Formats: sequence, structure tokens, C-alpha cells
Amino acid sequence: MEERDVYKLADNFLSKYSFTVAWRIKQHAKIMEKHLNPDEEIFYLFAAQKNPNPFDIFSTCLVALTNKRIMVAQKRVIFGYNLKSITPDLFNDFSVYKGIMFGKVYIDTVKEFIALSNIDPKALPEIETNLSEYLLRIKEKFPKNESNNEVAREEIKSDNNNENLL
Repeated sequence: MEERDVYKLADNFLSKYSFTVAWRIKQHAKIMEKHLNPDEEIFYLFAAQKNPNPFDIFSTCLVALTNKRIMVAQKRVIFGYNLKSITPDLFNDFSVYKGIMFGKVYIDTVKEFIALSNIDPKALPEIETNLSEYLLRIKEKFPKNESNNEVAREEIKSDNNNENLL
């Protein structure tokens, strides 16, 4: 990935959806660039506040959908940074919410729930479409493990039968 590609994608998103609240985009883009693998390609990128509160405007992050994972990069104000990497096997679902002034996107993973807020409401359909297509595209690469599902179903049936015996 060439230097500044991440920043250009973020800048394009913010130019298109200027009501999104985001600060210090260059610093967040540098963190993401640092952690992108050489063979990793960004399908879609957007900016948001990484928190559920629309009044907390100091937790800007960049969210990228790549061919290997979802990345959430956030440069801290004084020192350090946060980077969340969500692999497809941990990505469960997402939801989109439109409020009076801003929109929110919730990403549900196996381990945590990520709330992204202060997004321009006009951007929500585009984000939803890209997340849906990403989810379908990336999940195709992972074979479904039917044997594990069958084992789980058998265990549930067995537990139910044992409860009926008691």
C-alpha cells in the first residue's frame, strides 16, 4: 500500500459526508498504514467516533474493511494508539442506527461490541452496503464447519432429553 492511500480514502469519505465528526485523520491514517500487511487491500474505509455517546467527540477512529480483516485504528492524543483487528471468524453481525442528527454503526464480534457514532446519516446506506457485501464476500472464504454444528445440536438434544427424564 502506497503512503497516503489511507489518508486519501478517509479524506474522500469526509469530503463526501462532511457532517461526520472526525479529527486528526492524518494521525489515525498513519497508524493504519503502519499495521497494514503488504498483501492487504482496503475495500472500504470510513471515519467515526469509537463510542456510543454522540456528545463524546474526542475518540475519532478510522475503520477499514480489508481483504483479511476489519481494522479500527485510533491515535491517542498524547501518546500511543489503539488498533482493533477483527478477523472474519470473529465478526458476527452489525447494525445501523439513524438518530436525529447522527448515525451509529454497531459491530458485534465474538469478544466485544464496537460502537461507532457521530456518522453523517447520509453515509449510513453506503456503510451498510459495504459492510453487507464485505460480510458475504469474506465469509465465503471460510468453509462452514457443519460437524461442529451437528455436535452442538446433538448436545442440546441430549441435554433436553436428560431434562425430560428428570
